[in-house]
Amino acid sequence: GRGYKFKIPKVEYSNFVGNFPYRETLDQTKVAKDIIDDLSSDIFMDRLVCGDVGFGKTEIALRAAFIAVHNNKQVAVLVPTTILAQQHFETFIDRFSSEPIQIELLSRFRSASELKKVIDALPNGRPDIVIGTHRLLQSDIDFRELGLIIIDEEHRFGVRQKEKLKMFRGTVDTLSLTA
Repeated sequence: GRGYKFKIPKVEYSNFVGNFPYRETLDQTKVAKDIIDDLSSDIFMDRLVCGDVGFGKTEIALRAAFIAVHNNKQVAVLVPTTILAQQHFETFIDRFSSEPIQIELLSRFRSASELKKVIDALPNGRPDIVIGTHRLLQSDIDFRELGLIIIDEEHRFGVRQKEKLKMFRGTVDTLSLTA
């Protein structure tokens, strides 16, 4: 199957990049460009980004998510622990604060009714970005149009979850981050 060719919203994207509060490394610039090339081609991205803590992998993920959302696609950010989900949630909320983008969290930190609200809204295309633990892989999760999956620290997921993740590859653009 052919992948979706994302359009890059040049002005909006460069504004978003311009709001990055740190100095960008050469590696980061190159990886960000490679991801843009991947997303704008019609082959499904399956890219692994390796980098130590502090390399700025999250920023790379944020930029990919920005492009996907600007193409009216939903983004799933999958992380191995509740703590990491919370950290990413806070970073995404902060980084997208000037954007009209809805971001939700699926984790044990949310009440059953909060979780239900998010899960019920996903098939209607809300939120734009959902961040969660393996809860995101359960069978009651259904997206309107999932355009990008970002997987952080995939090596920390169990065998069953990894099998599930394999199903997405070749059907959704996938970006994996690892230290």
